Amino acid sequence: MNIAEYPGSPYPLGATYDGKGTNFTLFANCATAVELCLFDKNNRETKINITERTHQIWHIYLLNVKPGQLYGYRVHGLYKPEKGQRYNPNKVLIDPYAKSISGTVKWDDSVFGYDLNSADRDLSFSETDSGPYVPKSVVIDQNFDWEGDQLLNIPYHQTIIYETHVKGFTKLNPEIPEEIRGTYAGLAHPVTIKYLKELGVTAVELMPVHHFITDEHLLKKGLSNYWGYNTIGFFAPDVLYSSSSHFGDQVVEFKNMVKELHKAGLEVIIDVVYNHTAEGNELGPTLSFKGIDNSSYYRLTEEDNRFYKDYTGTGNTLNANLPNVLRLIMDSLRYWILEMHVDGFRFDLAATLARELHDVNMLSGFFDIMYQDPTISQVKLIAEPWDVGEGGYQVGNFPSDWAEWNGKYRDCMRDYWRGADSVLGEFAERLTGSPDLYKIDLRRPTASINFITAHDGFTLHDLVSYNEKHNEANGEGNQDGENHNRSWNCGVEGPTDAPEIIKLREQQKRNLLTTLFLSQGVPMLVAGDEFGRTQGGNNNAYCQDNEISWLNWENRDKDLQQFTQKLIALRKKHPAFCRRKWFQGHAVKTAGLNDIAWFLPEGKEMSEDNWSHDFAKSLGVYLNGNEIHTVDAEGKKVTDDSFYIMFNAYEGALDYVLPPEEYAKTWLKVLDTSEDCISEDGICFTAAEKINVAGRSVVILKHKLD
Repeated sequence: MNIAEYPGSPYPLGATYDGKGTNFTLFANCATAVELCLFDKNNRETKINITERTHQIWHIYLLNVKPGQLYGYRVHGLYKPEKGQRYNPNKVLIDPYAKSISGTVKWDDSVFGYDLNSADRDLSFSETDSGPYVPKSVVIDQNFDWEGDQLLNIPYHQTIIYETHVKGFTKLNPEIPEEIRGTYAGLAHPVTIKYLKELGVTAVELMPVHHFITDEHLLKKGLSNYWGYNTIGFFAPDVLYSSSSHFGDQVVEFKNMVKELHKAGLEVIIDVVYNHTAEGNELGPTLSFKGIDNSSYYRLTEEDNRFYKDYTGTGNTLNANLPNVLRLIMDSLRYWILEMHVDGFRFDLAATLARELHDVNMLSGFFDIMYQDPTISQVKLIAEPWDVGEGGYQVGNFPSDWAEWNGKYRDCMRDYWRGADSVLGEFAERLTGSPDLYKIDLRRPTASINFITAHDGFTLHDLVSYNEKHNEANGEGNQDGENHNRSWNCGVEGPTDAPEIIKLREQQKRNLLTTLFLSQGVPMLVAGDEFGRTQGGNNNAYCQDNEISWLNWENRDKDLQQFTQKLIALRKKHPAFCRRKWFQGHAVKTAGLNDIAWFLPEGKEMSEDNWSHDFAKSLGVYLNGNEIHTVDAEGKKVTDDSFYIMFNAYEGALDYVLPPEEYAKTWLKVLDTSEDCISEDGICFTAAEKINVAGRSVVILKHKLD
């Protein structure tokens, strides 16, 4: 290969192809020398010394180096772990800004910076070459025909999120060509898109697609890091989800997936893990950041820089207080927005990113930079508002332009429907968008991402089928996973043939789904919950890349699927269930009635005392359709029908008395979870009439405005 060397430019970071050659740049603050290593397809290596350095950035331009070129770095410097420095040029390192990565780590002693056989452990120095065992970075061509595609920017109040896994969603779908099942192309297939559109969701939230590593201990047990929360490349879509074996093709395939989903009106949100990397603690491998500039990327203990702060439970924590880490995160986010056309992000363990020295600080530099960035601040930003460190549970405390996974919503609704002691006051707060958490700093109900289940924990079916976790397949003696699941098996643990148990479980699933889609805020549905997917009681299937986690399309509960479709359609049709603003609790000018009112089953409005009774499981709520909810495309004010919803979590049937005539003279039954019924032309009832509501059920009535 005829390679001519030029000084190049310090910006942008990473490998940038310009049509003639490639510019390579690397941030390495304390390094004494940097070698760019080019590899051919037989893994033969050519080393090139980088002599140009602008401040902390090493750079070089190579003529005739084209897309598809494999490369890595060897970085020289001090090896003093107790001082936080772990340079070892025997280790080939992945470019932190690599847009594509060639494959997975082949676990070998050489991928560790120290001698595993030494009594000094990580204080020793490894002289073995990791080159044959570490995946290589890949130069890509960023040109792509987007055909005019742009971000969709669907308003939050019209958003319905569908959390799914790229591989697990299509791996077992017999209607998709076998060669693309489990890939980005599988998600882009017309069969997938038709299903999502018919279901009615508006956004797919993909579990991590950043290139990740499967830990050695999992591979030895025949398991894998299926969920992908173990990132090593924050710019590279993972090659495991590509249907092509050509280097760099996963980038094009991901872009095609986004383009096809956008054509169907579906947003793409990706789950990002900027709180830690796959390099673990001091005994972990040296794959990238650790060997490039350890102390400039990770949080190290003040007492001894040999060790790592661990707020994530994974061994290390990226230090988002440092300028180069902030730049890495911001550059990554902008790249996924501008180059990959992603519509938003869900931030794993987001409280970690807000930690300054130790404490969580929502005024930290990370959020300041996000807020002022003209690109990042305009997409959907969703926090998992906790980490595993002290003071890490931060639900309700994120800045005003963020939405949050509302863990308190999940816990409250699970407790309510399983019959646990819980006060009705909290149920009402969660149903109305959690104003106690978010009605500050000008936040709206849409700050609350409501969910009953998520990838982490029981599926909806398992939530009503198991009292205990059953994680034996994970190989940890059933010691992993959450113990307090707020689940109820309806009387029998696991599978059963008892008709009455099966009937109750199906009703409980409908209750939970109905509550989710009637609640103010943004609903999130986990893939497969709409048709009864089970993991056999496994509530921590992070390592199960098999039938435990994959969606079983042939065993779908099509009745539940149809119920969920109708339920989503009901929500989307009626602004009363997806308000942009808070309930005021006072009279609406056009009707003289409150925008919302709460009733006891006997038809009396609830008093302050009624809210604090933890034994109370039943109530009614009136939603006034005369309120102005929004405006249409022509600027006309839009109102809605009025609704009366009866929640009965008590085990027995109750007679509910409907509100007096001033609320409505007549009501039509729209939904009854005890009968698997959704219809907007149901039985007619009159004001103050008694309605028998079955135990553990929801009934919705509608008053159509004249």
